[in-house]
Formats: sequence, C-alpha cells, structure tokens
Amino acid sequence: MKLSIKAFSLTCGILWGLTILIMTYWVVIGSSGGETLGKLHKFYFGYSVSWIGGIIGLIWGFVDGLICGAIFAWLYNRLSGKKE
Repeated sequence: MKLSIKAFSLTCGILWGLTILIMTYWVVIGSSGGETLGKLHKFYFGYSVSWIGGIIGLIWGFVDGLICGAIFAWLYNRLSGKKE
C-alpha cells in the first residue's frame, strides 16, 4: 500500500496544529503544565502560553506536522518497495 504524501502530510499538519492549540488553551484556562508547554517557544518562534500564543502554535504546529508528515510518507513509500 502506498501512502498519499499530500493527504498524509495535510492530516499530520492539521492534527499537530490542533493539538498545540488545544493543549495551550487547556493550560490557559486553568490546568497545570504551563512550564513544560512553555518550552515550545524554543522551537516555535513567537509562541507563548497565551490566547495569541495558541494561534501562533497552531500555525507553527501545522507547518511542522506538514513537513514531518511529508517526510514520513515519502520514506514509507520508498522503503516499502511496493509499486502501484
């Protein structure tokens, strides 16, 4: 089975971006764990544990998930060796 690089990367980007957004808002609303989540600013420029930071994290998470998903799908297709 071959993976569609476009579909898989878009799925990964959407899921990872929404995960960052939901985790950020969860901490902003009142849960603990902001110290750990706040360390994402080292990887995502402009990110902070705040309402605006959640949107920035969504954008960076989407881009990050898109790239990682594309690399994963490409590698999977290369290494599986099956041609369709």
